[in-house]
Amino acid sequence: MSVTALYPGTFDPITHGHTDILTRAVRLFDEVVVGIAENADKRPLFSLDERIDLATQVTSGLDRVRVVGFNDLLVDCAKREGAKVILRGLRAVSDFEYEFQMAAMNRNLNADIETMFMTPLENHTFISASLVKEIARLGGDVSKFLHPHVVAALAEKIG
Repeated sequence: MSVTALYPGTFDPITHGHTDILTRAVRLFDEVVVGIAENADKRPLFSLDERIDLATQVTSGLDRVRVVGFNDLLVDCAKREGAKVILRGLRAVSDFEYEFQMAAMNRNLNADIETMFMTPLENHTFISASLVKEIARLGGDVSKFLHPHVVAALAEKIG
C-alpha cells in the first residue's frame, strides 16, 4: 500500500527545521506533500505564491516531495492530495497542546486521516520562521537557519 503524508504549515519562510523533517519523512512515506496554507490571519511576509516557489526550490533535491497551496480545511486538502497521514512537527512541549487539539479536531472531521508527529534534530528545535524573520528585520545573519534561496528572498523582501 502506498502512503502519502501531508506536511502542512504556513512556511513563512521554509526553514532548515522544516527541511530536516521533510528529509526524514521521505524515508517513511511513499510521497510527502508540503501543503502551504494561505492563512491570511497570520499576515505572512511572503505571498502564498512566493512561499510555494521558495518551498519548491528548497525541496527540489528531495525525491517524492511535492508542494501545493491550499486555503480550505486541512482534512479537505489531505483528501484531495490522497494523503492518509497529516505530518506535524513538534519543536517543544509547548507546541504539543495546540497540536494535540488540532489532531483531535481533524480526526473528528475525517477519521480516515491520521496525524503523526515528528521532532526536528536537536540543532533545529529552536528555529521558528517567526524568530528568523525578526532576526532578519533587525539585521542579523539568518544564513545558518535557511536555504540560500530563502536568505536572498528574505533580504529582498525586508530590504
